[in-house]
Amino acid sequence: MIKMSKEFKAGISVLLVLGLFYWGFNYLKGKNLFVGASQSYYVTYENIKGLQKSSPVTIDGLRVGSVTDIHFNTNPKIEGNLIVEFVIEEDVQFSKNSIARIYSGGIMGGKSLAIVRKEEGEKAIPGDFLKGEVGADMLSKLDPIQDKVEGVLVSVDAVAKDIDHLLNDDTILELQSSFKKINLILSSLEATSKSIDILVKKNDRTLNETLNNVALTSNNLKTVSDSLAKVKLVSITKKLDHTLANLDHITTGISKGNGTVGKLVKDEKLYNNLEAASKELEELLREVKEHPKRFVHFSMFGKKAASYKETEVKK
Repeated sequence: MIKMSKEFKAGISVLLVLGLFYWGFNYLKGKNLFVGASQSYYVTYENIKGLQKSSPVTIDGLRVGSVTDIHFNTNPKIEGNLIVEFVIEEDVQFSKNSIARIYSGGIMGGKSLAIVRKEEGEKAIPGDFLKGEVGADMLSKLDPIQDKVEGVLVSVDAVAKDIDHLLNDDTILELQSSFKKINLILSSLEATSKSIDILVKKNDRTLNETLNNVALTSNNLKTVSDSLAKVKLVSITKKLDHTLANLDHITTGISKGNGTVGKLVKDEKLYNNLEAASKELEELLREVKEHPKRFVHFSMFGKKAASYKETEVKK
């Protein structure tokens, strides 16, 4: 059996410790020394939004790898400012049409890389470039809510300032004085209501009798008014019937030709004579006005008046 010296054992221990330290350091950086470079995939971005080396790579929420390297793109044939290299440590298959999306792992967490698998298309192999995409993080989703909250806080602050300006010392004193006056009024109303309550209780019997008398009186008045109304209505009805009967008698006589009005209505000759007489009377009055000397003549010497000559009436 070969004997190892203490120095050899110490050297091997140091090499093992250094190897473990190197492996652990690279693992924390996202590099797994047991996974070769042949398992690396690539994706390009214009902005990685804080994605770092050793950031986890997930598929359907399960961690399957990590980001191993991020560097600037120096190849003009490849689009994008930054190239992200990541490895897949699990046996997972996806197509070249899959998307490598940067997303936020939480409010306090960093960025992560999610592979959104696509079934259609050619199978992706290590060394392929996938399409990059940046998803909206939780903080960006909270921006509209933050804007609304800030607007509400500004409104609340303005209202608070108005209230503070309104409730100054003078206003508070006036409000206190008003409340005292209201309390005095309420106390007075309470005392008045108690007095009324006592008065009602003392005169309860008298009030009941008075109300009963009022009700009885109102019933009597109603009866009397109904009787008067009936009497007046009967009397008016009788008078109206009598008047209508007389009017009917008069109209019947007129239609039969009785009386002066009936004759005027029925006798056309009488109506014509009256009309002719009225015309002659009108002509006589006109002659008297125009030639009064023909009808009235005074003579101091006894001269006879000229005889009347009938003038032709203008028609």
